[in-house]
Amino acid sequence: MTVRPGDLGVPFRLPLLILGFASLASGVLAGLARLGWGVPLPSAQWVLLHGPLMVCGFLGTVIGLERAVALGYRWAYGGPLLTGLGGGAFLLGFPISAGASAMVLGSAVLCAGTTLIMLRQRELFMVTMVLGAVSWLAGNLLWLTGTPVPGVVALWINFLLLTIAGERLELSRFLPPSPGAKKIFAVILAVLMAGGILSATGFGMVMYGVGLLGLALWLLRQDIARRTVKQQGLTRFIAVCLLSGYAWLAIGSIMLLAAGSLAGVAYDAVLHAILIGFVFSMVFGHAPIIFPAVVRVRMPYHWTFYLPLLVLHASLLIRITGDVLALPGLRNLGGLLNAAALVFFILNTISSVIRGFRAGRN
Repeated sequence: MTVRPGDLGVPFRLPLLILGFASLASGVLAGLARLGWGVPLPSAQWVLLHGPLMVCGFLGTVIGLERAVALGYRWAYGGPLLTGLGGGAFLLGFPISAGASAMVLGSAVLCAGTTLIMLRQRELFMVTMVLGAVSWLAGNLLWLTGTPVPGVVALWINFLLLTIAGERLELSRFLPPSPGAKKIFAVILAVLMAGGILSATGFGMVMYGVGLLGLALWLLRQDIARRTVKQQGLTRFIAVCLLSGYAWLAIGSIMLLAAGSLAGVAYDAVLHAILIGFVFSMVFGHAPIIFPAVVRVRMPYHWTFYLPLLVLHASLLIRITGDVLALPGLRNLGGLLNAAALVFFILNTISSVIRGFRAGRN
């Protein structure tokens, strides 16, 4: 497949993807260490960087790479390069400020690229993705200037939520929401943005929980996945990932509203219901589309795609049950199985790529 003039070819994209997955692997190890598993880490600093490595180093890099491919401009690849290098700086033991500065610059590039696309396509779905990029940039700036991770986590979540919601809204053109549904979506956007900004206050966190629940219910009602889940093969698999992810988003928001804050066990339960249950369900579902688009490989569907997803949901159920019942051992077991689900997903992805390569040779 030819590369557009001004774009970068696969040999230049692949190292960026590798940087992102290095952050994923390191973030998973850091998370296990936080839970008390005897994971040897090169530096104690890694334990403090579990969230930044997962959200900014991995997810931010992958989203930035996908956005750069969509734009087709070389400068846009500076975003995932910077966030990938920021994650690398953390792993090599550089001061946290060095990695955080790279994350700020990388998220600024993503924000600029997303805004450029919005100026070409003045649609609600693009406004949504721009707001997500702005949230990430704002969260990174606050983190760089000394705000602890719990103070910026709502803004980081907004980045992921609104990126995903914008992409799903774009695809809804095949089953367009009514004007009234679009107005409700706009209200939910406003609540999420306001709640993210005010999340340091009790009222802001409650507002944020309402916004999360509203988005989950809106997506469950409006997403085309409600219909495509009745089909077969990859189409059904993607729909199952989406619908189960929306269910976890609803569960996370209900737990947040019940707790009224992210203090104590609610922090672990709510964040992982959203960031593992919702976000990684989206990652699992979109991987067979994103990887072929970014690195030009085939990922033929196979029924084994469901296995990592099942492990992910089961492990998260165990983890959250441990949180709710105040059983640290059960929570820690769930966390270990969370990591196993991600490893299973990576191995399954590699297996699918190998199958695609072999099929292409025959």
